[in-house]
Amino acid sequence: MANRPPRRFSAQGPAPLGQDERDYIRDLVFYEDDALIAFNKPSGLPVQGGSGITRDVDRLLAAFTTCKGRKPKLVHRLDRETSGLLIVAKTSPAAAHLSAQFAGRQLEKRYLALVGGKLMVEEGQIDLPLVKIKSGGLDLMRAANSGETDAQTALTNYRVLSSGPAASLVEVAPQTGRMHQIRVHFAAIGHALAGDTKYGGLLMLAGKPCPRLMLHAATLDFTHPTTGEPMRLSVPPPDDFSAFVELVLPA
Repeated sequence: MANRPPRRFSAQGPAPLGQDERDYIRDLVFYEDDALIAFNKPSGLPVQGGSGITRDVDRLLAAFTTCKGRKPKLVHRLDRETSGLLIVAKTSPAAAHLSAQFAGRQLEKRYLALVGGKLMVEEGQIDLPLVKIKSGGLDLMRAANSGETDAQTALTNYRVLSSGPAASLVEVAPQTGRMHQIRVHFAAIGHALAGDTKYGGLLMLAGKPCPRLMLHAATLDFTHPTTGEPMRLSVPPPDDFSAFVELVLPA
């Protein structure tokens, strides 16, 4: 047998971050301490990578890697199209503490959503179990039919902040954490979120083109993972969200 050169193997990790990427993710920070970092994530930025994705929060967290090689850890998610508050843990104990709060529903999340049409009930709860499905290769959710064994309980509290004939601005407090819960719940009651291409949201409101999915993670109440003190973080909606709300709702 002829002699063959030895086979060489290489493990290629993700490409190192460029300075523009480091500056980009650092510009999104609005709060930081020894245990966590809070970002104001823009709509369109994925939290995690996938097919065709070249920039995502998880990869960009390498900009905060310590001299001991410790990179911050994700403890929750936002949909790619959703803007707003995203927190990450800087240490493993903080990650475990925060993840347990998210898993145990021991914190309160509040969102702003612009939905189509005028809601007749100005404050209420949507109690509608959901089922995960595959459609066109995508993971989606739908309202469960009576008796479906794989249905997941889903509860969403809301109150109307402002409304007009074309749309309503609502504050939403999900009581469970199902995928796309807010989007599916409002679509199911006939008031899909504006700009929601997955669940039938209108792309035009009051004759104006909707710039994006109109969902913003505004406020998070939780227990700080090291001090044990109650903490509230809030970020205002970005300009594209606020400007569109002003266009379609009466002053």
